Order: sequence, then C-alpha cells, then structure tokens
Amino acid sequence: MKRLAAAGRRCLAPDLYNLGDSQETGPATFQRNVDSFTDFMDGLGLDELVLVVHDWGGHVGLAWACDHPGQISALVISDTGFFSDARWHGLADTIRGPEGDGLISSLDRDGFAGLLNAGREVFSAGEIDKYWEPFTEGRGQRATLDYYRSLDFEDLSPWDGKLAAIDAPTLLLWGADDPFAVLAAGKRFHRELPDSELVAIEGTGHFVFDEEPERCADEVLRFLGR
Repeated sequence: MKRLAAAGRRCLAPDLYNLGDSQETGPATFQRNVDSFTDFMDGLGLDELVLVVHDWGGHVGLAWACDHPGQISALVISDTGFFSDARWHGLADTIRGPEGDGLISSLDRDGFAGLLNAGREVFSAGEIDKYWEPFTEGRGQRATLDYYRSLDFEDLSPWDGKLAAIDAPTLLLWGADDPFAVLAAGKRFHRELPDSELVAIEGTGHFVFDEEPERCADEVLRFLGR
C-alpha cells in the first residue's frame, strides 16, 4: 500500500467483520461481511475503483463487485476462490465440522504463528501479535467459526458468470505453492475471466503480499500502468 500511495493511489483496507481492529459484535458470517462491506463502500461514495482481494476477502469483495459492476475499473485477485462448485480445503473442513470448536479453542499464539508462517519466516513477532489480538478477546475464534460454517460454496451460485461479465482488466497474483487456495484456482480464474493475466510467484505460499511485498507492488503498479 505504501508503494501504491507513493504513486498517487488512494488505498483503503477495511478489516473483516470481528477481525483486525473491527470491534463489531454479532455473527461474522459471509453474508454479514458482504453487508458490512457494502455499507462501507456506500459510505465512501466512490464512482470507480480498483478492487484488490485476497482469501476470505475474495468471497466478500467479488460478491460485492458482481453486484456493483459499474464501479469496477480493474481487479486484483490473489489466492482465493469464487466458484460455486469448489470444495473447502482440509483444515477448513475440520473447522466447519464437529471438531472445529475444540480445534479453535485450543489454538494458542504459537500455534497461530505456525499456521501463518507455515515453516517460513513471513511475519514478524509484532505482526503476529497484531493478528493474534482478536483471539485474545475471543472474537477471533468466533469470527473464524462463524465465517467457515456460514459459507457453503454453492451459496455463490447467484453470482455464477457475473464476474466474467464485468469484463474488467484483472491481475491474478498467486503464490505458486499456496496449500489452501491452490494455483489451480488462479488458472481457472485466468480461463474464465476474459481480460486477465496470471502471475504465479514461485516459492511463495498463501500470503503472497507478505512474502514478496516488493515483487507484488511491482506487479500491481505495472498492471495499473498498462
């Protein structure tokens, strides 16, 4: 965001419901995130924008984009999915099932750091502390369970075909070694979105913007300058 701001771009990064600095209460479901993001965007009153999405934000942001196609000048999509015939990855399936409550309640900061870093040194101790903060208050656990359990991918079927219909220039920026939103998802977006390009960064996992921030900034700035 600093590189984009330095290039004259206004950058806004809202937190997901009940995560980050969000102090909202209530179920952090997929639909509530969509509704909250819609309220946020309505409040900004923007006529046109470039939407950048990652992971859960992909489900939420792309649903909003499909409902507001006239506001989208370009898309940057990273390590997510938006397919009504998709399946959750193994960890998400466990969280969605009867063992999910115990798994999430037993998660401590070290285990959380292990999940984020996944054997790499991606996040500093200070960054881990910031991401862990909602979990010290209990809202992080609730938000995780609420979100995973609220979204069956067939729920995305009302938006089938609508993302491609936006026909906006799209950069697909992917971690080539992502174990969750695998590269096959990026390749599928590339097949289905008419004006798209796929950049898969070798040696990176799920958190591609954090693992390779300079490379990602270079790619986004290049794409926006086309």
